[in-house]
Amino acid sequence: MPKSFERTRKAIAKKKGPIESLHQYSRDSKRLHRAQVRDEKLEKIAASRKKTDRPYLERATFFQEAVKQNEGQPLSMDVIHELIKTFVHQYDEELNEVKKARRPGRPASAKEDLLKVKVDKLQKEYQNGFLTPVLDTEDNAGLLSRWEGSWSYLTTVKWVRISSAGQVQPSSFPPRGEH
Repeated sequence: MPKSFERTRKAIAKKKGPIESLHQYSRDSKRLHRAQVRDEKLEKIAASRKKTDRPYLERATFFQEAVKQNEGQPLSMDVIHELIKTFVHQYDEELNEVKKARRPGRPASAKEDLLKVKVDKLQKEYQNGFLTPVLDTEDNAGLLSRWEGSWSYLTTVKWVRISSAGQVQPSSFPPRGEH
């Protein structure tokens, strides 16, 4: 959490005394305002970053659960493909429920549109190369099973892109650009 506003407020209070004694257009009040705007900007950036990181954390959690169910042992390529298909089609039931709930002749709801976009994006990614942790080596499976949920730890895990055709390409984490 940004602290520049608190630091600035404390420095001004030390120098001048109570903050209430400042007038609206003084240098110190402008300094306080800049610090507050800076803190708000940093919080906004952090929130947007967290929002973009969430899908990758969910993906890592999904594959971590699969490795834990296998007791930390590496998985075969067939099992990995089945896990990817399960992950790609995880929203299908919810999408079908939303479609059934919609009355005939009505346009799609915003939720239905978002689910369609998610499913299409995941299917396209699987065709081009789905980003997954390396699950077929014992070292990486162990690393993933010990993961506690932090973003920074995921960089130590090796990642690959697996396409629906079966091609495996090494990849880096965090991913750069769209695939």
